[in-house]
Amino acid sequence: MELTPAQHDALIELLNIGFGRAAASLSELTGHRVLLDVPNVSVHPIEELSAALRQVVEDEVASVHQIFSGPVGGDALLILDHRAAGMLKELLTNEPPLPLPIDPSAREVLTEVGNILLNACLGTFGNILKVQVSFSVPHLNLDTLHEVMRSLLINREGLRYALVVHAGFKLRDAEVRGYLVIVLSVASLDRLIRAVEEWEREQGTL
Repeated sequence: MELTPAQHDALIELLNIGFGRAAASLSELTGHRVLLDVPNVSVHPIEELSAALRQVVEDEVASVHQIFSGPVGGDALLILDHRAAGMLKELLTNEPPLPLPIDPSAREVLTEVGNILLNACLGTFGNILKVQVSFSVPHLNLDTLHEVMRSLLINREGLRYALVVHAGFKLRDAEVRGYLVIVLSVASLDRLIRAVEEWEREQGTL
């Protein structure tokens, strides 16, 4: 499945709203001005997701995972390789780098960043769909990309497509790239795309 140019543009516009809310929350939390942008969005069949991510992240990754449910349900993950995760923690906390790339402080920071970002984006989706989206407690996992993908698909046979959002964190004259991955069933993805199209039409009539 490929997004049409209109669907792609509408989805980026919508995600930018969610990212704007997440950036405001992160700025308030850290005392630093944080900007988040969405340079690209793509849809991949679930069996091609690992190969797509291998092009942009190293093998060892930190992922924050949340399951969401409701009329649109699936799995959402924020994925960063260890280098990006360590840099993001350093920029957000002012703490000096430690020998361990993912120290206990970094675990706490990454879990909170993932929680804010995933909830802002999924909450925005819920708002435009006018439905309640429920979230599980975020869970941080440090593993290889292969293991993250394998665990994601265990007992989740209905998941078919993944929406990959390239997210850029900009703060203190530096930029860190992370990847928001939203894995959906065919029905949930179709429902989301139709809702985004309807939202775009409504914006045009205002």
